[in-house]
Amino acid sequence: MSSNDKHRKKPRDLQRLIRVVTFGLALAAIAKEVRTPADEREWHGVVVGFVPYDFRVPTLARAKQRLWDPEGSRVINPKVFGVGWTLNVGKLVSVARKRIAAA
Repeated sequence: MSSNDKHRKKPRDLQRLIRVVTFGLALAAIAKEVRTPADEREWHGVVVGFVPYDFRVPTLARAKQRLWDPEGSRVINPKVFGVGWTLNVGKLVSVARKRIAAA
């Protein structure tokens, strides 16, 4: 195996690892919800202590709040659907505009 082949393989290995970990977290979140009594299931919360999940049907309001909220306090929000985080692009744009204006 040449040096180039090793460098090309590393990103694929990392992507595969990320997919496996995400899948495992999703299974853990689903198991957590299924173990909860049916009338108490919320289908959103935190798994392994800090990883957010949300398996509710996505809404436009929730998508806007998490993806485009320039007035929000956070740049990284829980995903609209699934396990993990997403960027609040509105907040990034707001911060960039303020820095440009200050320069």
